[in-house]
Amino acid sequence: MSRLQIPATIADAPAASQPFLEAVNKKLGVVPNLFRLIANSPAALEGYLGLAGALAKGALPAQTGERIALAVAEINGCDYCMSAHSYLGKNVAKLDDAEMSANRNGGSNEPKAAPAVQFAAKVAHERGRVSDEDLRVLKEAGYTDAQIVEIVVHIALSVLTNYANVVANTEIDFPVVRTYQGSSNGTHTLLDT
Repeated sequence: MSRLQIPATIADAPAASQPFLEAVNKKLGVVPNLFRLIANSPAALEGYLGLAGALAKGALPAQTGERIALAVAEINGCDYCMSAHSYLGKNVAKLDDAEMSANRNGGSNEPKAAPAVQFAAKVAHERGRVSDEDLRVLKEAGYTDAQIVEIVVHIALSVLTNYANVVANTEIDFPVVRTYQGSSNGTHTLLDT
């Protein structure tokens, strides 16, 4: 059960959030719990949707954004975001299970994406304190300064949703995929070493 109010319907959300939720519903055909949670603050919902929308027009491929979201959800132990991005990764970004497993472990089986996901995982783990060498590797892989900034903003957007969902204990309304931290099998990511 959620620890924060999640409006049951669009009509139950604050009036200023309702147009944003209607737009989400029009685009997705549903309003996932994350959006309804954030709708408690119309300003937060507008900011979240604005940033997500801007990133969708960025220089990074959408698949790379999903890969980063999976890596960051794993690092932060957010089962809601792991479930949502596993669903989106498979059904929208068309990532296979092996790729999503690599993403969860801070890597990628796709040579061009691997440096970006590795960098994102390092940024998330080290709270931005990366080395000159980390940046050099990313630039040598062909990433521009603009793309590096977008990687950081993708991380920030993921952290926002991870923390909101962990704080709220948002009910998962996607097929459930637990983070390694959330599973009972004691599995650890490669990043735990």
